[in-house]
Amino acid sequence: MRSRGEDEGVKPTGRFRVYLGAAAGVGKTCAMLDEGWRRFQRGTDVVIGFVETHKRLRTMELIRDLPVVPRRQVEYRGSTWEEMDLDAVLARRPEVALIDELAHTNVPGSGRHEKRWEDVLEILDAGIAVISTVNIQHIESLADAVERITGVSVRERVPDWVVRKADQIELIDSSAEQLRRRMLHGNIYPEDKIQAALNSFFRAENLGALRELSLRFVADETEEELLEYLRSKGAAGELWETTERIMVAVTGAPGNASVIRRAARIAARVKAPLVAIHVVTRDAEVERGDLAELEELVAAVGGTWQTVEGDDVAKAIFAAAVDQQITQLVLGTTRLTRWQSFTRKSVIQQLLRMASEHDMDVHVIARRDEPNGRPPADEAG
Repeated sequence: MRSRGEDEGVKPTGRFRVYLGAAAGVGKTCAMLDEGWRRFQRGTDVVIGFVETHKRLRTMELIRDLPVVPRRQVEYRGSTWEEMDLDAVLARRPEVALIDELAHTNVPGSGRHEKRWEDVLEILDAGIAVISTVNIQHIESLADAVERITGVSVRERVPDWVVRKADQIELIDSSAEQLRRRMLHGNIYPEDKIQAALNSFFRAENLGALRELSLRFVADETEEELLEYLRSKGAAGELWETTERIMVAVTGAPGNASVIRRAARIAARVKAPLVAIHVVTRDAEVERGDLAELEELVAAVGGTWQTVEGDDVAKAIFAAAVDQQITQLVLGTTRLTRWQSFTRKSVIQQLLRMASEHDMDVHVIARRDEPNGRPPADEAG
């Protein structure tokens, strides 16, 4: 299924490879530089578009003799920043560009795109192959799960469909114990940040959970590649006789984003399309701006958005679900008072009854209010 972003002109022109890791320090950038060096040694025209070394000696050593496109200097809020020079990379027109940290947010005024992944898509569209890196916490559909696991807000995010666009996603794996040892030896963060990191983001249980998320994400991709192969050989018909279809109901209540991301994870696990449905009633009070943000989120996690009209929300959702042969319905919890629960049935109660009569599964997800204000920066790297 194509997302809205893909339909707007993103074409699979250049080759795209992504090194994925559970956290900073697993070796994604080193793997990218190693791969670039191997191709360079074979005569491929490889350049470094942008590599963030974080002053790690091993990473700096691996740059070796690889050509580097000079960075763009940007003045912002009284400081000088360095960003990738997109136009310089396009003008240089290498065969392969190494571009670190796919989820990075560009400094305002540094170019025509807000996000580095948007720069990468333009480079791919120009026919230049890209090798990049990303941490699991930056993938949009998983970001809220990572926040709950680690207690650290994830500010920089990349849409799922961008990562899944890659021809190859390779997991750079490391055990929690090995990562913590690297941290203690000063191979990830400066000395003054080591103890705080070990006591927060880099706790062993956090790293174990992040590693599991990474393994599952890559396993999903591997399964999809197998199914594509079987389909191309005409051998997958029996696998698609019954196809799961997921629908998530979007209301005007707070916490929709967490419900959408959970629905996206369910859809990804069962290789199913995701449809988000919003029912417009005459007394609807949800702000159009809020809906626009939710539509963008749905597109980012690879789903499609639908709006239907109806004064009976439950009936409108269920009619759409039946019409589209939905097999699993995802709903966010309601917040009725005890008196309201006695005097009228909630949308969830009505849908549970309707679904039970049509062999449709219903997932009721706890809503989590989105934090106000700008969250703090992520863990580096």
